[in-house]
Amino acid sequence: MSITPAQRQALTKGARTLDIELTASQEQQLLAYLTLLIKWNKAYNLTAVRNPDEMVSRHLLDSLSVLGYVQHVSGERWLDVGSGGGMPGIILAIMQPEKSFALLDGNGKKTRFLTQVKLELGLDNVQVHHQRIEDHQVEQPYDGIISRAFSSLPDFTAWTAHVGNSATRWLAMKGIEPDDELSQLDNGFVVHQCHRLNVPGCQGQRHLLILGKNGAHA
Repeated sequence: MSITPAQRQALTKGARTLDIELTASQEQQLLAYLTLLIKWNKAYNLTAVRNPDEMVSRHLLDSLSVLGYVQHVSGERWLDVGSGGGMPGIILAIMQPEKSFALLDGNGKKTRFLTQVKLELGLDNVQVHHQRIEDHQVEQPYDGIISRAFSSLPDFTAWTAHVGNSATRWLAMKGIEPDDELSQLDNGFVVHQCHRLNVPGCQGQRHLLILGKNGAHA
C-alpha cells in the first residue's frame, strides 16, 4: 500500500491550516506511520476508519490539532493512555523528539502494532506498555497525560490520578463539549481550559479539555 499524492497533499495542506510547517523528515515519518496503520488495520482492527483518505484527517490531522497545547505544558514526560493505534501518541512523538511518550493500552494486538511502529520509525522517545492503567506504576509523575476518546472525564482522571501530581496536566480529546461528563467531575479535578478544535477535513465538533488537580495553578 503506497501513499497517494492526494493523501500527501492533504497532510501538508492540513498541517499548514493548523499553523504547522512539517519538515521533510516529519512528513516522511507521519506517512510511514499511516502506511503501517493501513496495512495492520486489515488484520488487527486498530481503527474503525477504513478509508485511507479519511485517516489523514481523522487520525493524523486530528492528532496534530492538539500539538500547540501539548507544547505549552511544561515538562518532557507524557502518557498517552488507551493509545490504541497510536493516536495521538505516535504523532506527537514524531513531532516532538525531545519529549518522552509512554503509550499504554490493555489490548495486546494494539501494543504489538505500536511496538512495530516504534521499531520501523526509529522512535527512541516512545515506550510501549501492554497494561491496564490501574496497574501502571511510575517513580516520577508524568508532566502530561493525554487521551483520545478513552473514557469519560471522571473515569479518565480517576484512573490516572496515581501517575500525576499537582503540576500534571490532563488533556482529554473529545467530540462535542461533554457537558454531562463535566457535571460529574467531582473527584478532585478541575477544568482549566476548553478549546474548540478546527480539524481540516473533519466533520463534526472536536474539543480539547485541559484539566488539573484541584488547587493546582492553571
